[in-house]
Amino acid sequence: MIDHTVVDLSRLQFALTAMYHFLFVPLTLGLVFMLAIMESVYVMTGREIWKRMTQFWGILFGINFAMGVATGVTLEFQFGTNWAYYSHYVGDVFGTPLAIEGMMAFFLEATFVGLFFFGWDRLSRIKHLMVTWLLAFGTSMSALWILAANAWMQHPVGAEFNIDTMRMEVTSFSALILSPVAQSKFVHTVSAGYVLGAMFVLSISAWYLLKGRNIEFAKRSMTVAASFGLAAALSVVVLGDESGYTVSENQKMKLASIEAMWNTEPAPASFTLFGIPDLEERKTHYAIHIPWVMGLIGTRSLDGVLPGINQLVDEARGKIENGRIAYAAMQKLRANRDDAEARALFEKHKDDLGHALLLVRLDVDPATATATDVQNAANSTIPNVPVLFWSFRIMVACGFYFIALFAYSFWLASKRQLDKNRWYLRMALWSLPLPWVAAELGWIVAEHGRQPWAIEGILPTALGVSSVSATHVWASLIGFVIFYTALAVVDAFLMVRYVRKGPDGLGMWPEQKP
Repeated sequence: MIDHTVVDLSRLQFALTAMYHFLFVPLTLGLVFMLAIMESVYVMTGREIWKRMTQFWGILFGINFAMGVATGVTLEFQFGTNWAYYSHYVGDVFGTPLAIEGMMAFFLEATFVGLFFFGWDRLSRIKHLMVTWLLAFGTSMSALWILAANAWMQHPVGAEFNIDTMRMEVTSFSALILSPVAQSKFVHTVSAGYVLGAMFVLSISAWYLLKGRNIEFAKRSMTVAASFGLAAALSVVVLGDESGYTVSENQKMKLASIEAMWNTEPAPASFTLFGIPDLEERKTHYAIHIPWVMGLIGTRSLDGVLPGINQLVDEARGKIENGRIAYAAMQKLRANRDDAEARALFEKHKDDLGHALLLVRLDVDPATATATDVQNAANSTIPNVPVLFWSFRIMVACGFYFIALFAYSFWLASKRQLDKNRWYLRMALWSLPLPWVAAELGWIVAEHGRQPWAIEGILPTALGVSSVSATHVWASLIGFVIFYTALAVVDAFLMVRYVRKGPDGLGMWPEQKP
């Protein structure tokens, strides 16, 4: 019997720690490229103000980087403590990119972080600039391997189940790393980090201009942020379209749930601009549709069909029945590995084995499951539609707002009027939290939309947990909440302290001599 309290607590703990960790990751990705751009201008022009800009924003980057490392290490330990069977079942596949990230990308980051901070007086301008760009490259490489591992959870390619070892094994490492889902997820996530980094610089610089401090510093910083942010925001929208297309190819239930598309529509499907999804009645109240849009995004054609939730549930029911055949053959092979008939039957139906495990998730033996059990298992493939529906729309609304804000900022910068409109400066300042909101909602769509699967179509989430008691998970959950709350207080204190001091308060240069 599965202890569903342990499952829910383990999911909650991983969700909280992952989302907390992701407060720091995108800022690291975006801010480090801002540093590289600013230092490049310093090296090309020789103007001291650009060096001081790089150093000041580098201080904030360092605080954020340290917090990201601290929260990331504890996150990975949970695969062993709370998700032991997941680690056993897919560890040979999932662990490979994680190991490479640790050996290659993380050590690269750690090395060049040290050189960035302590190498200003020890390295030449060109060498230090190379260090900064290598640091930026290292952060992206770190993201690449992590996102490749996550993409495999969404679209498990390059691996197959070995009946003899009862584990997933890599068959093609290149297929795993170069899958369309991994590529689109990487560029989309990294671009979102660039947006966050640009907004961070833009908002804090706007605060300085509102206070009448560090005027030249702030205007130059905002100019870089506006240019970089506009390019990044446009990229996020374009790459988000690509991500949507890969979801329509590989995670049809997720896409249908995002759209609250309960039944298959005639091609091309419409986009639901607004509505109130009802999971119980399986309908969307007060829906406002935009014709053709979803069909064009999801299929890039006028005749491509996007299946609805109810039709996908029917499809899942058929896969569960096939999976039951594979499950029965697997049980025979475990008793007699030389049973050729059972092996042939298993090979024929093994692609749907994971769907049979949905019955185990419901504490039902696949061998004795009734038609009602199969239907209940098929119904369990529907994620929380209202959560996905609204998370996606708020995220997209934020994305278009970022384009408008950065475009206006770029126009003001080109007119040299960044400090002339106080209402604009206030809007830029109060926009600071929005990229974090959009980033976290993006992860909710990605991860919550995959449920009930830990590995799409292969391993239900409920089967991946460790054999621990709810008491143990409660204890670790409370411990993580206390630890992460303390880190949040420290991070907020340090960030606010250094922002309030500013480059003038830190004695980097006199304000009257920029």
